[in-house]
Amino acid sequence: MTPRPPSDDSTQKNGDGPQKTGTGGKEATADKAVAKKAATAKKVPAPAKKAPAKNAVATKAVAKKATTKKAVAKKAVAEKAVAEKAVAKKATARKTAVVQATTPEEALSPAVSPAVDAFDRARLIDGTHHDPHAVLGAHPVPGGVAVRVFRPYALSVTLVTDGPRTELHDDGGGFFSVLLPPADVPAYRLLVVYEGATQETEDAYGFLPTLGELDLHLIGEGRHEQLWQVLGAHPMTHQGVTGTRFAVWAPNARGVRVAGGFNHWDGSGHAMRSLGSSGVWELFVPGIGEGELYKFEITRPDGSRTLRADPLARRTEVPPHTSSVVQVSHHEWHDEEWLAHRGDVPVHEAPFSVYEVHLPSWRVGLTYRQLAEQLPGYVKDLGFTHVELMPVAEHPFGGSWGYQVTGFYAPTARLGTPDDFKYLVDALHQAGVGVLMDWVPAHFPRDEWALAEFDGRPLYEPADPLRAAHPDWGTLEFDYGRREVRNFLVANAVYWCEEFHIDGLRVDAVASMLYLDYSREYGQWRPNRHGGRENLDAVAFLQEMNATVYRRNPGVVTVAEESTAWDGVTRATHHPGPSGFGGLGFGLKWNMGWMHDSLQYMAHEPVHRSYHHNEMTFSMVYAYSENYVLPISHDEVVHGKRSLVSKMPGDWWQQRADLRAYLGFMWSHPGKQLLFMGQEFAQGSEWSEARGPDWWLLDPGYGASADHRGVLDLVRELNTVYRGTPALWQRDTEPSGFQWVTGDSADDNVLAFLRLDADGTPLLAVSHFSPVVRHDYRLGVPDDVPAWHEVLNTDLARYGGSDVHNPDPLKPEPTPWHGRPASIRLTLPPLSTVWLRPA
Repeated sequence: MTPRPPSDDSTQKNGDGPQKTGTGGKEATADKAVAKKAATAKKVPAPAKKAPAKNAVATKAVAKKATTKKAVAKKAVAEKAVAEKAVAKKATARKTAVVQATTPEEALSPAVSPAVDAFDRARLIDGTHHDPHAVLGAHPVPGGVAVRVFRPYALSVTLVTDGPRTELHDDGGGFFSVLLPPADVPAYRLLVVYEGATQETEDAYGFLPTLGELDLHLIGEGRHEQLWQVLGAHPMTHQGVTGTRFAVWAPNARGVRVAGGFNHWDGSGHAMRSLGSSGVWELFVPGIGEGELYKFEITRPDGSRTLRADPLARRTEVPPHTSSVVQVSHHEWHDEEWLAHRGDVPVHEAPFSVYEVHLPSWRVGLTYRQLAEQLPGYVKDLGFTHVELMPVAEHPFGGSWGYQVTGFYAPTARLGTPDDFKYLVDALHQAGVGVLMDWVPAHFPRDEWALAEFDGRPLYEPADPLRAAHPDWGTLEFDYGRREVRNFLVANAVYWCEEFHIDGLRVDAVASMLYLDYSREYGQWRPNRHGGRENLDAVAFLQEMNATVYRRNPGVVTVAEESTAWDGVTRATHHPGPSGFGGLGFGLKWNMGWMHDSLQYMAHEPVHRSYHHNEMTFSMVYAYSENYVLPISHDEVVHGKRSLVSKMPGDWWQQRADLRAYLGFMWSHPGKQLLFMGQEFAQGSEWSEARGPDWWLLDPGYGASADHRGVLDLVRELNTVYRGTPALWQRDTEPSGFQWVTGDSADDNVLAFLRLDADGTPLLAVSHFSPVVRHDYRLGVPDDVPAWHEVLNTDLARYGGSDVHNPDPLKPEPTPWHGRPASIRLTLPPLSTVWLRPA
């Protein structure tokens, strides 16, 4: 069983690492121990014949407390042991470090002690050494080459080379050293003996840094657009040796160590080195790879320690466990055709009908791969062009629905591995369905093992507590003014698009990012440098994120959930508006005003709707100020708001009729559409993340299943006609693509308008929100259309309606009406929407 990390993240005191004790119970310091002993090594004859080389395989044995003549530790902490090797592997011809040749003068100099001095020893034990590679490993010194090893709880350490083996001197407290004769540093391995187990491995402190100057420069500039490729845990072959590179940004840390299952969660022997002023710490650990659990043990500025998950972990344990997991992707993509053509038509000029899904509850209990067998077919059958996945990034609390993220670079492990999630995306693409994902750069939770005060001081969050705390959710906001934090988020957006082939990001809670006074009272916020309430750093971040995503990933779309009248959400970043700001650069924006007003209208009894007619027409006042999506999202069907059909007044027949009429109005209104799962078949209860949609309502054995299947059939037909009618989507963002026929028939509860495609071909949409039939209802129409025929009617019997319709073509009469030279007379079914096209 893989050892688990400590559950107690309480701070540890300085110097409580393993130390050797003398017979009197006092600590024996390294400098005294080695001053009295010669620095020469004991030689062990090499075996006469070598056995075939083998890779070191870890055995998960727990070392017992050593009771040999040399007492090694007060605390018997478990060390992962490795199967004993009787014979050494032939050393590969690699350089273990950059070492200057020993000069003749140095060879003649008096030999010095190879042991770690007291100062470095204390820092290594305390976890505060910034450059352990300068101390440990092989280094030329006067009189030869010193090899130093820090292996807590080891009984002995031996150098294994092509020649005779050399046993290192035990300097106490887990430190071992030897002085080799003057020569080039040989290629060597370490044979480490523990109580009951032996490990043969490369020396982690014999390797050059794995990160180059360019990577560090880009990190320092906040411009590394593929940050996930350099930070985090990456299995690799380095200097001819396989292992894993660990790298983390922690500029305030006094020291960082890697702890994991491979060292029984004691990072003492795996201290990382600081790479200059970049704030990055790095260590290549040989012999470990995919699937290893790990965290970073960080020594804070005050000397206390904290065990943290990797901010750039690409895989995590299944919650509630919190360890990061070393990840290697093996997925082979098969969506080349989709990617090649997804950007052929700009999204605002293409059909865009979205089905919003909460993956853990869509079909409760299914994994990513099991969902891939069901979800693509269901969505394709209903005709939606895209799915929008509520956040899949790792989050500790399922009840947050994914909106309080701790693992920004890892799909939640609840449903499978990262490759399993790729498999799902691939399956959707092969079915012709695009994939949007909710992305949450507005805030993060305060969990002590995650990002909050990551290295002992505010790092990802602002230092100013008035700026850091999010007043609504008890979380922390990101410090968008810090370039490394901005880089973390921008690269994260790119990561999902490039590594997982995501077709779009719906950015959550944009309004809370844009305003310094969001949900704050007077005195709870500080103005920007101009005295205003705009968060200028957040504006710059969103502009950079959008510009970067669109530049690197043609065909991808970003969507803003922004609930205010901020100017230019979907305007290009280089086009300033009246406020002086460039646009934020999003492709689309949720039309929260339309959603709120239209649902409020539908909640009124039909007899009262005439007094609220403006709630259905006001959206056209600003319909072309942004590129809009009309959202009926998860937020509208939870927390006492009731499901969509249950918002409608009247009896069950009226509720379903109102729902069908509303959906018809929604699909014909300028803007794209989004519908949350369960609403496509008129689920009566609110959504619950624990239960998911009430699929049993569609069971033929259920008496009222026909009522729900009727609404499901209507949604399928809406999408089919919508996708085949360019007038409904081709000019969504152009005022010339819309013409009112009548927007003021409040007494009749009637709305009628024309939608026009690029060639001027019209579609006439008529919505009637009264529960009566209106015969010979006259509407003005263009005089150049010889006849109109009904292409969709939400009142048809197969959808559960009363089947009032217009079976024959409707020919215009030369009777001017509604300001037009001709008119038609049609029958308006009760509580319905009717679409007509030229015959």
